[in-house]
Amino acid sequence: MTDDAAIKRWFTQEVLPLERDLVRFIARHCRNEADVLDLRQEVYERALTGSPIDRLRSTRSYVFTIARNVLVDRARRAKIVSFEQIADIDLVDLDPDLLAEERQMTARDELRRAMAGLDQLPPRCREVVRLRKVEGLSIRETAERMQVSHHTIERQLTLGLRALASFMLGGGARISRPPARPMPVRKADA
Repeated sequence: MTDDAAIKRWFTQEVLPLERDLVRFIARHCRNEADVLDLRQEVYERALTGSPIDRLRSTRSYVFTIARNVLVDRARRAKIVSFEQIADIDLVDLDPDLLAEERQMTARDELRRAMAGLDQLPPRCREVVRLRKVEGLSIRETAERMQVSHHTIERQLTLGLRALASFMLGGGARISRPPARPMPVRKADA
């Protein structure tokens, strides 16, 4: 994956979506707000020129490791370096997924998306998913509360979770049922 088109595709599909988190990360660890965009560009440059793109396991970890290194390099080159700045950067874990603020924001976004998907389900299906997955009721308790059979609960839960997963992955929260199987025709005994 060394051709320019593949690198451009990797950059636009995997690196650019990280921009908001990357700028926030840099701003949190950079004393001068005017330098944030310059540091972002330096991170992008290093990512483009030094990446074994086809062997990356996590683009996010790769980009945030570069950002950390850029911040450390910048701090070391500064004529006056505060001990607080170096201490703050050294405390940053290499795995950016462990940063609580980013995890909370991501979780909130996912929760909003799940709630929006849940709202698009048909009423009975929505109620089954809510009772089972949000309130934690058992299949039997859910069936009793809704006054339907446990088979109905199982089927509605399966359909609802499939539709919700589709919605979370960018599709619509549509219930898709398999085509009905024709009933076998019995021959009358003569």
